[in-house]
Amino acid sequence: MNETNPPSANPDAGQRAAHAEAVACIARSYLASFEQRDVAKIAAHVSSDFVNEHTSALGSGCVGKAAYIERLPDFLGDMIELRYAVEKLVVEGRNAAVFYTMTAKWQGRAAVSIRGVQHLVVNDGLIVHRTDYWDSSTFLAQADESARETLARFGVTG
Repeated sequence: MNETNPPSANPDAGQRAAHAEAVACIARSYLASFEQRDVAKIAAHVSSDFVNEHTSALGSGCVGKAAYIERLPDFLGDMIELRYAVEKLVVEGRNAAVFYTMTAKWQGRAAVSIRGVQHLVVNDGLIVHRTDYWDSSTFLAQADESARETLARFGVTG
């Protein structure tokens, strides 16, 4: 008779579960930190060699914590009342996929609500790489009247 241990009795499974929970906590804390609008608290989640990547045509990335810190004040200044609401969080090893809805008032004027996904890679308790996937046309349709009219011709209503 070949008897196997249940996952709860397997120390490796317990370590994997604890690691997954740690990665999930870092991901949640990172996104929640944007509401506080504190550059130091946001940047405390990333490594010195952090890679910030955007797939959106309107997004632009940077490499290094110092470059990220330099850019955060402008982003926070444009995105008033910024909030990331986590819809779903999936963790596999060092990777977290965070499905979110971001809401803000673009430059204090236009309310925007954008769904997206951030792929976060965590190493030694810090985010080393972030790839943010979101739709530029959704943002433009909500934030800019002339863009809204143009995009409407293509069926994009934001």
